Amino acid sequence: MNASLLVELFTEELPPKALRQLGERFGQGLLDYLVRIKLKELDTGDMRVFATPRRLAALISEVRPRAADRTEEKKLMPAKVAFGADGSPSAALGKRLEKEAATLDQIERKVEGGAEFVYLKQMIPGVTLAAGLQLALQDALEKLPIPKLMTYQLADGMSSVRFVRPAHGLIALHGPAIIEVSTLGLQAGRMTQGHRFQGVKDIEVASADAYEEALAAHGMIIASFDARRAEIESQLRARAAQLGASLGPEDAVAPLLDEVTALVEYPSVYAGQFDSEFLSVPQECLVLTMRTNQKYFPLFDSAGKLVNRFLIVSNMRLADPRNIVEGNQRVVRPRLADARFFFDTDRKVRLETRVPQLAKIVFHNKLGTQLERTERVQLLAGQVARAIGADAALSERAAWLAKADLVTNMVGEFPELQGIMGRYYATGDGEDPRVATAIEQHYQPRFAGDALPRDAVALAVALADKLETLAGMFGIGQQPSGDRDPYALRRHALGVLRMLVEGGINVSLIELVRSAFSVFPPGMLSDAQADLESFVHERLRGYLRDAGYTANEVESVLCMKPALLAEVPRQLAAVRAFSALPEAASLSAANKRVANILRQAEAKGESFNQADAAAMNETAERGLFDALAEASRLARPLFQRGDYTAYLKTFAVLRVPVDAFFESVMVMVDDAAVRKNRLALLRDLRDEMNRVADIAKLAA
Repeated sequence: MNASLLVELFTEELPPKALRQLGERFGQGLLDYLVRIKLKELDTGDMRVFATPRRLAALISEVRPRAADRTEEKKLMPAKVAFGADGSPSAALGKRLEKEAATLDQIERKVEGGAEFVYLKQMIPGVTLAAGLQLALQDALEKLPIPKLMTYQLADGMSSVRFVRPAHGLIALHGPAIIEVSTLGLQAGRMTQGHRFQGVKDIEVASADAYEEALAAHGMIIASFDARRAEIESQLRARAAQLGASLGPEDAVAPLLDEVTALVEYPSVYAGQFDSEFLSVPQECLVLTMRTNQKYFPLFDSAGKLVNRFLIVSNMRLADPRNIVEGNQRVVRPRLADARFFFDTDRKVRLETRVPQLAKIVFHNKLGTQLERTERVQLLAGQVARAIGADAALSERAAWLAKADLVTNMVGEFPELQGIMGRYYATGDGEDPRVATAIEQHYQPRFAGDALPRDAVALAVALADKLETLAGMFGIGQQPSGDRDPYALRRHALGVLRMLVEGGINVSLIELVRSAFSVFPPGMLSDAQADLESFVHERLRGYLRDAGYTANEVESVLCMKPALLAEVPRQLAAVRAFSALPEAASLSAANKRVANILRQAEAKGESFNQADAAAMNETAERGLFDALAEASRLARPLFQRGDYTAYLKTFAVLRVPVDAFFESVMVMVDDAAVRKNRLALLRDLRDEMNRVADIAKLAA
């Protein structure tokens, strides 16, 4: 009968950052394979995944002891080959049946496509759970996303296997019964182990469904990763509230919570503290030390300022945790002392005197050192600042100092603090506050959704920093290809367009790219400006689609190659408003027709000047000319002041005259003068209507 299936692999400590994914993929791999070989129905019952530092396990409900038998049909040969004229079986059929280990009573004749064929019908026995699980287990283990495999020797001293960590136990239970499978040199049984120090060492699991409860009751193990994480989070928040503090920003808490969940099996949260004198060190340094090195949760007051308390997630649940707390307090003190030493030592040297040391750091073998790069970014920052109306002198100063903290002790120990430490050191040196802010913010945005630089000086330096990288890499042929983007150029391009679009900066992308290439020495880069502009526009397509615009709306604007990216959102808003008009579909289709006519005419070498009303002899032709002239007179001032929505709506009145024109006027007539005049009219219609976007794209 159907029953729950439990599979557990007991190992040495698994890599914590990969544990959650390993557990999920192990369980899903088993489930998928069992479904594929019909030992499990996909839509019946459920699956639970367990992952602790020393085990991967899955509990799958409603698993069959054996898959159902199935009938399989196989085409053998044409009937005229299989049987003689008298209807007796041929030698060819006899040989084939012998090969298939089948008999005559297993075949049948069917007509297919006007011809008769002989088919073999065989009953295929369903796979047993033992055989199927052996295959499923092997398949699931082979597909695990293991960061790095280990080779280790088995107990026999002769053979070895490869896995993420040495495995010491295997459970395979179908209900209460052991399933005879093996892997990694282990035979399946029903024995597992509890907590290293607080639980029963050897635990016998009576049945698959009793697994989780047995571990909790006897082993002091919370087997479910999610349940353990929820327990830790609950304890952390309750303890922080007792101390009148918070855990800080959620985006920093979540990854650490995942990591500590993968380090403990029976968690308990305790509070520790450190000397308040360490609070004189920038809190980012202390926080990073505690989170990264010690896996502690630092605490903050209501204003977000670090306090001298922290929370420890221990794998021991004790009535008197004094030794654990004191031990952790002794451990963290030298770490914090190191941070203070680095900070105090770094402050003895002004940031500006560190800039020449950047000559020792190679940025790229074809683009020079970080010092050479700093000189280029400084020059470009001044140009960008003048273009966007920022203080050029302060922008150049900030760009000159922006990378200097790379050679400080603190950033050498904690690379994540680059920019942040530069701000602290610049402030301590008495630099202008806008310079200090720009040093920190010039790395922004670091990722999709990250905050943009808030100050104009910081914005100028951030744009210069990213544009210089893009120009340099494109100029030496290091564009991203496929999934490869080792220099994060897609992220840099997205950062540039976000600053321009969301910052409302009306500066030409073409001019910015030209300036970026101009700061490199002659001959260092190839001419890749057009490629870089196209690359940024491609990123813009994805950015706008993510913002909710349709492919046709986006293409109608971007096919115009807009240089002022800050205008694009208003252009798209106008396109969307125009699309909602009842006249939109007809005018979009007409624009598409106009574009096709003009393209074919130009391909034939047609040339035409201004449309001449006096030469028009058709009523519909003159009607369109007059309607276009009036609409253009009203629309041009709207375009000039950036009211793109009103501009496009102005042309809605052209639907009737445009439809009338195409119904009664032939454009490509034999008379060259008439033909050229009508082509000129259509050219004027296209040019006037498509200043904001190519309306024809809406009909695509």
